[in-house]
Parts: sequence; structure tokens; C-alpha cells
Amino acid sequence: MKKKIIVAGHISYDITPIIYNTNGKDFGRLIKPGKLINIGKATVANGGSVNNTGMALHKFGADVELIAKIGNDEFGRQIMEKCKKEGAKTSFIISDSEDTSYTIVIAPPGFDRSFLHFTGTNDTFSFSDLDMSKIEGGYLFHFGYPTLMEGFYKDNAKDLIQMYKNIKELGLITSLDVAAIDPNSESGRQDWKEILRQVLPYVDVFEPSFEELLCMVDRDGYDRLLERASDNDICACLSLEKDIVPLAKKVMSLGASILLIKCGVAGMYLCTASGISQKLNLDSSWNDFKHFQKSFKPDIIKSAIGAGDTAIAAFLYGITNNYSPKKAMEIAAATGAMCITEYDTFSGLLSIDKLEEKIKNNWETQDFICE
Repeated sequence: MKKKIIVAGHISYDITPIIYNTNGKDFGRLIKPGKLINIGKATVANGGSVNNTGMALHKFGADVELIAKIGNDEFGRQIMEKCKKEGAKTSFIISDSEDTSYTIVIAPPGFDRSFLHFTGTNDTFSFSDLDMSKIEGGYLFHFGYPTLMEGFYKDNAKDLIQMYKNIKELGLITSLDVAAIDPNSESGRQDWKEILRQVLPYVDVFEPSFEELLCMVDRDGYDRLLERASDNDICACLSLEKDIVPLAKKVMSLGASILLIKCGVAGMYLCTASGISQKLNLDSSWNDFKHFQKSFKPDIIKSAIGAGDTAIAAFLYGITNNYSPKKAMEIAAATGAMCITEYDTFSGLLSIDKLEEKIKNNWETQDFICE
């Protein structure tokens, strides 16, 4: 029998116009009042953590159920229809009085993506919306993007902490992903280091990006890194020993058990606590494991949207199927590299078998990280 995975949290309807070659110029600098910029056709697809991570797990053949809140509107109906078309199991909370979240994704070639985002029903989703009967009896619970969901970050993230405490008491493996925080937003004004100190003891697997994590626990360090990177990709300017490892140690001291730090184009770093194999019934190789996995060279780059979320899906698939930590990292990095070959987060993905075959055939890795 397959182990049931519940993926809950943020979902949105994504509109991604194709942006032609900007000749090395940041797209934001090309936008001027009164100027017309020709773009290509738009890809419309479901987005957000629940879609990106949940549907990738579904494509891998996992027993997964998706839980999110949407409105009874056109975008909400489109989200449900696209999930239904792929045969995914959903338990959506539908509001008749609120509008579904949507995002306009700006993904110019050669630059990191930017977003125009309407929070919609994601802001009113709260712990009280969850039907715990759909969660108990599951094997793993994953929640994504509470940093973008007011119901889960307001009041010092009271609902987020209570949710993880209750679900951990049910005996499930728990997993948490976050999204980038606008320092000037209400979410950005929260004390995320203290929130993590309270929630991480109930979280078994934590999968933030380096930039997100640094912003949450060391705002001054985050500002210094932005200044150091200037107009360059932050993740192409990182040192393993000077940047990534010290941050990992800091977060592990807050109570993390399995910490997977996504480092964008550079790859990902995994750090685990001692005794974690007994706690989660994993192979002993998971105990006190530390490793940096380089990224795989993608066949083509169309959009980086969802790469981290789909990588998480592969990593969680590895945990639920008793993979070694190194193998789980390899399929996670490989999935991220396949995700960016299409504008949506689903159609570029390969099955786990094909991913493993591609890795065995000496898939080339990339060297962006400084030792």
C-alpha cells in the first residue's frame, strides 16, 4: 500500500506571458510609462505550493491529496478542472464570498522571475478550515508558503504553530516550505526567527531557499548579501563554508531535524540531526548527514518558476520510498532541472525511473558554488 501524502497551503492561478530576448537587459528596466513591449502568448496554469509540489508528487505516482482554499469563481473552477484532468485527488475549501488567488509571472530569459500576486483566498485560509479527518491516517503532511498566507502568519503565526503541533501528535512526518518575504509587508514585520524557534520542533523536514531563510533569521546578513550580489543572482555568489554551512547550523539550533536549503542555480544543501533515522523510521544513513548537491545542467531554460517546489516533491518522494539521503537529493536536483524546461511546473517533469536513468548516464552538473 502506498503511503499517503497530504499537500496543503497556498494555491493560485498563474498567468505567464512569454517574454522575448531582452538583450541582457533586466525586463524591469525596459518598462517605461507609455512604452509598448511586445511579448508572446501566455501560459495559464495552476501555481503555488499545493499545485507545484502536489502535482509533481502525483506525476511521480505517489498517493497524494491536495488541500487549498479557492473561490467559487472562474479562476477557482479552472484550478479544479486542471487538477481533475490530471486525475489528482483534491479536498479544496470553496468560498462563495471571496476570490481565488492569481499571479502574473514575469520570467524574462536570463533573469530570475518576478511576480504580480493577488493573495485572495490564501489570506483567509486558517487552521480551522482544515478537516483533520482527511489528514489523520496519512504518512506525511506538507504545507507550503505560510509566509504568503495571513491566516498563518498573523498573531505571531499562532495557527501555523498549532497546526504543526496537532498534526505531529497524529504521528505524521511533517514538512514545511516557505516563500520569499517582502520585508516591507505585514509578513515581513513578523519575528520569523522566533516563529521558527516555536514551530520547527514540530517540523521534521524544512525546505526553504537560502535567500528566504537568511531573510527570516538574519535580516542584516540578508541586506549585506543583496549588496554583495548587486545585480547578480544571489545563489551564484554563495560560499559553502562562509554562507551556507553557518546558516544551516543556526537553523538546526532552532530545532530543525532535516534541513534542505535550496540554493537555486547552484544546487542544494542537506543537513540532518543525529538520531533522525529512529525518529522517522529511516535508514541510518540519514543520521547527522551533511552534503551539497550540485545542480544538473538543464537541457533548455524557459522559466524557473516552481523548480524549488518540484524539487521538494522529489525529495519527499525519496523519504517516503526509503531512499538514501544522497539519492533523494539527486532526484530532487534533477527534478528542478527538468521543471525549468517548460513555462508551467508540470509538463517538463520526468518520471522517477527516467530521472534515475538520466543521472546514471552521467548527466552533467554545474559548478556555481564557492567552496
